Amino acid sequence: MTTQAANMIDPTPPIEDKDRVEAIFSQMQEHLGFVPDGLRLYGISPPLLETFVGNVSYFRGGTSLSPVLTTMIRYLVSSRSECQFCIDMNEGFLESMAVPLAQARAARDDLAKAPLEDREKLLLGLATRAVETDEAVGSGDLDQARAAGWSDREIFDAVVQAASNRAFNHVLRTFGIEQQGAFA
Repeated sequence: MTTQAANMIDPTPPIEDKDRVEAIFSQMQEHLGFVPDGLRLYGISPPLLETFVGNVSYFRGGTSLSPVLTTMIRYLVSSRSECQFCIDMNEGFLESMAVPLAQARAARDDLAKAPLEDREKLLLGLATRAVETDEAVGSGDLDQARAAGWSDREIFDAVVQAASNRAFNHVLRTFGIEQQGAFA
């Protein structure tokens, strides 16, 4: 809720770090065409903002996981966390990758309908189960992912993407960031 977020926390960066934060926001503006309010929230703590942006950058180009897979991981985790801001953001990313939204939305109830190849669906399921109930993933799941051709690093990356997004969802919901424009 816009009013709630504005009243919950002031994301104004510390005066001594204003230029540092504005440089990061400028890069996001150039890359995305806007600065997501979830990112603006992190401006209150420049070191955490830099860490967060580094994490995002890694998953946008440093991992061997496909962009559709990493976005679907974030999308399903956000859906299950009921974080509307992240659901909307990731739907926008999926649309920009020409993924049919009806198919992505259907995956919320049935992973088999995810717009991914079968081996990616396997990793998507492992990652989403890991953040729902970490005990739900065992050595058999890891062996199955390995048998599908996933390396330990790729398995780790998928689970970390899910866990990082789950934490981000909780931070946004805590401070009432439900949609873009909360800090307008």
